[in-house]
Amino acid sequence: MTKERLTSLDVFRGLTVIMMTIVNNPGSWVAIYPPLEHAEWNGWTPTDLIFPSFIFIMGTAIPFAMPNKKFNSTVFNKIMVRSLRLFCLGLFLNFFNDLEFFGWVGMPLLIGRLAITFAVAYALLGKFSLKIKTVLAITLLAILLFLAYFGISDYQEVRIPGVLQRIGLVYFFSSILYLKSNIRTQILVVTTLLVGYWALMTLVPVPGIGAANLEKGTNLAAYIDNLFLNNHMWSRSKTWDPEGILITLPAIASGIIGMLVGQLLNHRWPKIEIVKKMMLIGFSLLILGLLWDILFPINKLLWSSSFVLFTSGFASLSLSFLYYVIDILHYKKGTKLFLIWGLNPIIVFFFSGIIPRVLTMTKVEHPVFPGKPLGFQSYFYNYGIVPLFENPKDASLTYAVIYTAFWSIILWVFYKNKLFFKV
Repeated sequence: MTKERLTSLDVFRGLTVIMMTIVNNPGSWVAIYPPLEHAEWNGWTPTDLIFPSFIFIMGTAIPFAMPNKKFNSTVFNKIMVRSLRLFCLGLFLNFFNDLEFFGWVGMPLLIGRLAITFAVAYALLGKFSLKIKTVLAITLLAILLFLAYFGISDYQEVRIPGVLQRIGLVYFFSSILYLKSNIRTQILVVTTLLVGYWALMTLVPVPGIGAANLEKGTNLAAYIDNLFLNNHMWSRSKTWDPEGILITLPAIASGIIGMLVGQLLNHRWPKIEIVKKMMLIGFSLLILGLLWDILFPINKLLWSSSFVLFTSGFASLSLSFLYYVIDILHYKKGTKLFLIWGLNPIIVFFFSGIIPRVLTMTKVEHPVFPGKPLGFQSYFYNYGIVPLFENPKDASLTYAVIYTAFWSIILWVFYKNKLFFKV
């Protein structure tokens, strides 16, 4: 980002990451309030708005990070390296559960995993020259893909797609498009991606299945995932992946729409005019998404075209409200917490994926059944939080809030010491 950061964008990013942390870290996955769960298939919940909002925000930040629109080999390499590093961070999270360390057990295993985790994080988040960053990212990606695809039994079912992988891909294509095209072309690309994706999913027959359909595991996106990602998909679905290959195309459209809004924010129009245009765009996208829902249901797991329009409309309206309050009215009271989260989003996402795994691996003696140790996370939740509440969902949400508060303290320390981790 440039020195003149858009505070409202950082706050919006912080809000999004906080909600992501709460949603991803309940005390129990069987005791969750409905708004904090994803829709099972068609439809949406507030939780379904989080990931597309983050992608929208990333797209919005692109014009601020590259205000001069200069494209050369150095700029291209920077974009490529950042995309690779994001992809590798996400891929490593998927590998973390499957590392076996040649028979190590107990504390040596834990220490070994943590050591490798910090080494990977340093390699991908550390401050190196562009050349070294490129070498590190390509080397790590090659190692991880080799482990997954070349007959090593321990890694034959490691998931390849993921959230950070999708963010890396969307960032790459959105950035290149921004630097190499004008607004009219960008709108045309969004339209082509959304209409083309709809046509592929609803008109093209699925080989081995039959007519085009939008059901779990039998649609065209699932077929393509099985063709290229067999055994390397989301463990809960097995036969399809919510961050799969074809489904990434409309996600790129989400990033480009955010990028278009970012260019609007970067315009020299009066700020109040920018807010009005953003609100108009937001309402228009919401309505178009709801209308398209009739033919192509709003569905996060398919990242349907109607889902792209609907969630982009929500994100545009949310950002326009924050922009008006924070950057026009200059009312910033109560925003510091969200700001410190918004300035360090990747470090939170990466390590908040690692820490729960470490807490599960760290065993504590079971207070009722000796010889059957519990993971520290289960122990703390079941014997430190659950007894305080009658409703299991309250206990589960409390654990998520405590975990988020823990991260708030860490991020406050980073903020006070001006430690900002960039990919």
